[in-house]
Amino acid sequence: MTSTRRLHHYLNRGFLMPCLAAAVLTAGIDSRAAETPAITLRGSQILGPAQQDLGEADWLARLNNWKRDTQGQTTPWLTAMQSWRNTELARIGYDDAQYRRAELRWTQRDFVQTQAMMEDRYLYDPVTGRYTVKRFLDDLRQRYGGIDSVLLWPVYPNLGIDDRNQWDMPGDLPGGLDGVRALIQQFHAHGVKVLFPTMPWDTGTREVGSSMPLATASLMARIGADGINGDTMDGLPLAYREAADASGQVLTLEPELSFKDDAMLAYNQQSWGYWANTLVPMVSKWKWLEPRHMVHVCDRWATDRTSLLQDAFFNGTGIQSWENVWGWWNQITPRDGAALRRIATIYRAFPEHMVSAGWQPHVPTLHYGVYASAFPRTDSTLWTIINRTDWAISASILRLPHRPGQRYFDLWQGRELQSRIAGDEAELSVPLEAHGYGAILRLEPGATLATLAATLQTLAQQARKPLSAYVATWQPLAQKMVAIAPTAAARTAPPGMLKIPAGQFDFKVHGIEIEGENKPGLDVQYPWEAVARRHHVHRLAIRSFYMDRYPVTNAEYQAFMRASGYRPADPHNFLRHWVDGAPKPEDAQRPVVWVSLEDARAYLRWSGKRLPHEWEWQYAAQGLDQRLYPWGNDWDAAMVQAPELGRRLSAPDVVGQRPQAASPFGVEDLVGSVWQWTSEFADEHTRAAVLRGGSYYQPQNSYWYFPQAYRLDEHGKYLLMAPSKDRSGTIGFRGVRDGLPD
Repeated sequence: MTSTRRLHHYLNRGFLMPCLAAAVLTAGIDSRAAETPAITLRGSQILGPAQQDLGEADWLARLNNWKRDTQGQTTPWLTAMQSWRNTELARIGYDDAQYRRAELRWTQRDFVQTQAMMEDRYLYDPVTGRYTVKRFLDDLRQRYGGIDSVLLWPVYPNLGIDDRNQWDMPGDLPGGLDGVRALIQQFHAHGVKVLFPTMPWDTGTREVGSSMPLATASLMARIGADGINGDTMDGLPLAYREAADASGQVLTLEPELSFKDDAMLAYNQQSWGYWANTLVPMVSKWKWLEPRHMVHVCDRWATDRTSLLQDAFFNGTGIQSWENVWGWWNQITPRDGAALRRIATIYRAFPEHMVSAGWQPHVPTLHYGVYASAFPRTDSTLWTIINRTDWAISASILRLPHRPGQRYFDLWQGRELQSRIAGDEAELSVPLEAHGYGAILRLEPGATLATLAATLQTLAQQARKPLSAYVATWQPLAQKMVAIAPTAAARTAPPGMLKIPAGQFDFKVHGIEIEGENKPGLDVQYPWEAVARRHHVHRLAIRSFYMDRYPVTNAEYQAFMRASGYRPADPHNFLRHWVDGAPKPEDAQRPVVWVSLEDARAYLRWSGKRLPHEWEWQYAAQGLDQRLYPWGNDWDAAMVQAPELGRRLSAPDVVGQRPQAASPFGVEDLVGSVWQWTSEFADEHTRAAVLRGGSYYQPQNSYWYFPQAYRLDEHGKYLLMAPSKDRSGTIGFRGVRDGLPD
C-alpha cells in the first residue's frame, strides 16, 4: 500500500489522532481567505473565535495547547460566519427541497444513532434462532436513553471471505430478505429508523449486474429500510438520490466522511462527523450551512466519549453511539451513558430548537473554559453549555439581555432558575461539573410549552445522581473459549490420520484484523489470558493426538450424510456447491466447503473426532522450530494453489496435490487451500471462530476484504451469527482425535 493510500486508510478509519487527521484534511481545502479572512476551515469543522489567527503551519503544533478564550471576539467572528455562509450557499446554488420533504423530516430528529453488527447476540439469539429487537433496544434504553435510528451492518469485516458481494449478504441473514424486512418492522414498531450500508470499494466480489446506486436502492426498497450509509464515502453521489426516489422507497443518504463537494449537502441529509478535539470547540461546517442537516459525531475507538459528547452538544448535532466495533465491544461507560441520556432527553424535548436557523455558536460566557451555543425560537431560546475544565464551576455562567416576564430554566438539573436581574440584563448561574454539561431555557413573556413540566420532572430525576457518581473507567469485555470435548483415545493412527507427538510448544500468534491496533478486548482471549488482545505468546504442553492428513472432502461428507441422515435445521447455503444433493464427480476429492461450524462438528461427532484447538492446528503445521510456513521460513508460491483473483469463486484444488508442502509431521493442505475451522470464542455480545491457513481466494481492488493469514503465526477472526450467514465457499475443516499419553 502506498504512503498516500495508507494515509487515506488511516483517515477513513480513524486511526490517527483526531487533531492530526483534521490537520491533514486541511490540504486542498479552500479557506476563502480573500472573501472571509476570519473564517478558517479544518475539514468539516470551522475554528472558533479564539482560533482564527492561527496560521496553517503552526496550527497543529499549537492547537491542543491553546490557552486563549473567546471573550470579546464573538461578534466579528459571527458576522464573518454569516457572510461566509451566505456566499457559500449562493456559490453552490443551494436548494433545500430535500430538507422540506415531509416524509424525510424524521432525519432532523434522528439524534442518537448506533451502528449494530448483525452478529450482536443482543440483536440475534443463536440458540433460539430469533431476532431479539426488544432486548437490544431495552439494553440501550436502560444504559443511555435509547436510540432514534440504527445502522445494521451485515458485511465488513467478513465480506470477501468468498465471492458473495455486499448485496448478497443481507439475503444470507436468518430468514432471508423476508426475515430482514420483518426485523426492520420490529424496529419501526419501537419508533426506530433503520439504515444499511453500501460499500463503493466492493468491486472484487461477484458482479451485481447493475449500477451500485440502483442495486442498493432496490435492496433497500425490498426490505423496507429508511436510509443508506455510505461506508468510506465522502458524500453519496446524486445517482443514489435519484435511484432511491425511483425505487419508491423513502430513503435518507448518510455518508461516513465529510463531503468532497459542498453541493452534496443538498441531498445528503445526514452525515458522520470525525471531529478534532480542541479546548475551544469547533463548529460543524455542515450544520452551520444547513441547521437541519443531522451530523452524527463518531469516534468508535474512544473509550472516553466526553469530548465527543461535549462537541456534539455544543453544536446541537447527533451522536453515533457505536459500541460493537467489528466484534470488539467498546461499551459506553456509565458516566458517558448518563450524560448521553440527559443530552438525548433535552434534544427530544426541544427538537425544533436544535434545527433553529438562528443557531449562534460561541455565545460569550463568564468563565474560562466554558462554551455555549444558543438555539432560538420565537417563543423561547435554548442554550447548550459545556465545561472543558478539570474543575467544577458554580459561578455565574451567562449574562443575557433581559426584559420583564422572561423566565429561565436549568434544564440539566430540571428546575426553574432565579436569575439575578440588573437593569436590562439577567445573570444566570448553573452548576457545571468538571468536564460537564449544562442547558438553559428562556421562555418569552406569556409563552408556554405544553411538555415543559414533564420534561423538567424527567430531567430532575436524571440529575439526582451527578455524573461524578458514575463509573468513568472503561473495561474490556471478558471472553470465553468454547470448550471442545475430548474424543475416545486412539492407540494407533486411524485411517487417513497422522500422529502428532507430544511436545513443549511455544504458541505465538496474532490476529490479522484490519483495524483496532492492539486494544484490550480485540481479537480473542485464551484461557490463560486476563483479557483479549491481538498478540499472543504462551508455552503449552501438547499431548499427542492424531490429525487428518487432508481437509475433509466432499466425498467424505457425503458418506456422513448418507450414514447419519444429517440435515441442518437451517439449510440456507448448506453445501450450495453440490448439485441435486451430491457433489459433482470432479469435486469428490476437493475439500468440502459451505459447511458451518455446526455442520463440521456434526460430521466430527459422527466420525469420532473433534475440531482441533487452534494451538494444536498450529503445532501440527509448524512443529517445534517456529517456521513461518509448513515447508519452511520462505514463501514459495509453488507450495499452494494458484490464487483466484477473479470476481467469481472457483473450486479449491483436489487434496494431496502438494506433498512437498507438508508440515514436519506430514500434514498437508494447511495453507492456501481453504480456511479451516478451529476454536470458537464468545463474549456477551459476539461469537467468533478462529480460522487458520488462509485460502486461495483473493478478491481484488480493496484493502477492506477479509485479509489472508498464510503465515503460521497469523490467524483470522471470523464473526459468527447463524449457519445461513456463516457458511462460506472458502471455509472447510479437518478433524483430530486424542491419543494415549506417549
